[in-house]
Amino acid sequence: MKKQYDVIIVGTGVAGLFCALHLPETCNILMITKDALDQSNSYLAQGGICVLKDQDDFKSYVADTMRAGRFENDKIAVATMIQSSREVINELIHYHVDFDKVDGKLVYTKEAAHSTNRILHHKDITGREITSKLLAAVKEKTNVELVPYCTLLDIIKDSKKVKGVVVNCEDAQKTIKAPYVVLATGGIGGLFIHSTNFRHITGDGVAIAIKNDITVKDIHYIQIHPTTLYSQKDGRRFLISEAVRGEGAYLVNSKGERFVDELLPRDVVSGIISNEMQKEGTDHVYLSLKHLDADYIKARFPNISKACEEEGYDLARDLVPVTPAQHYFMGGIKVDLNGRTSLNNLFAVGETSCTGVHGANRLASNSLLEGLVFAKRAAEEIIRQSKIMQVVSEENIEYNECLDVELVEEKYKHLLLETIKREDEDFYVRWCHEKYKCG
Repeated sequence: MKKQYDVIIVGTGVAGLFCALHLPETCNILMITKDALDQSNSYLAQGGICVLKDQDDFKSYVADTMRAGRFENDKIAVATMIQSSREVINELIHYHVDFDKVDGKLVYTKEAAHSTNRILHHKDITGREITSKLLAAVKEKTNVELVPYCTLLDIIKDSKKVKGVVVNCEDAQKTIKAPYVVLATGGIGGLFIHSTNFRHITGDGVAIAIKNDITVKDIHYIQIHPTTLYSQKDGRRFLISEAVRGEGAYLVNSKGERFVDELLPRDVVSGIISNEMQKEGTDHVYLSLKHLDADYIKARFPNISKACEEEGYDLARDLVPVTPAQHYFMGGIKVDLNGRTSLNNLFAVGETSCTGVHGANRLASNSLLEGLVFAKRAAEEIIRQSKIMQVVSEENIEYNECLDVELVEEKYKHLLLETIKREDEDFYVRWCHEKYKCG
């Protein structure tokens, strides 16, 4: 790892990777990540990725996204994402992403709150398929240095712009210069006891933004996924995709009674499940696919079936216990359509950012698409600003504070939770307080 780069990208999920792939070969790039290169939330995404099938679907797709977001979405950002979707899908196919097909034609499925089938998938491990193919492409780039197990501690800035980052790598604090920094640090699931996220993903980028007076937005808009596989074991919760309910699965209580329209938006379903659990005095409900074709279900959801089997359940034949868990972060560092934050030369993409696409609640399978679309736009903006980044300043930068990693992480966790509480105490009490199931 050198002392200076043209661009530093923090995070190796789909947004960070796609951003790197759209920067020119003349750009000297450092990509760091807190854990292993493939341990991102992108890698865990099961259901799929949305795409505009044709222009006749545009108004409907916008309406579905806006409705799920309680009409608090930025409509221009929504339209930008949707109109860019086919181009992004074509690029993914170019990178050898293998979406499911029948007779050579792409298969589109439907998930909760979508009015039509517009979601592409690779079995039930779409995120793994996309992330692994993009990571393979980045590894081929001679201008990109990938450094795992490297923790972002802070950014370096003056009153006008970002100048670099402070990291802990190999148990040593290091200062690295760059005229452009892209934060792609993912969500905040590691703050919660029950989350579908990897435990190390704790909102570091957003906390660093708050610490440095960089504008954040909708910090309290946090999605609780209604159906994660119930377990008393420690660690992240296994997500049972929206696509399972999209294929016709029922949610039932301990009496075997359906109590909710399974295809309502996630926040609505999660709230109704929470109420049902409180009414019954239990900490889970059940998912039932017993009325569906067992062979089809096992072929359509092999990864989910395997995870259920490891817990002693047959997805196609048993009542599978499920419970809500923190899943996705709609808020984040406020950015424009090109990923720019309120600090010059600092960009944010993916779940770390808040483009306004999701509003108060994310529509199923929009997250991968949003991350890809706006990561590409951020890369294009960096190119425009930098004139292909041929000159890097040689000025010295200093960061005199010696940071303890564990103390910094605890400080950032407290900062984020206090900000969430200040913005929405009701949400905090229901889902974030330590006596509740999600935190």
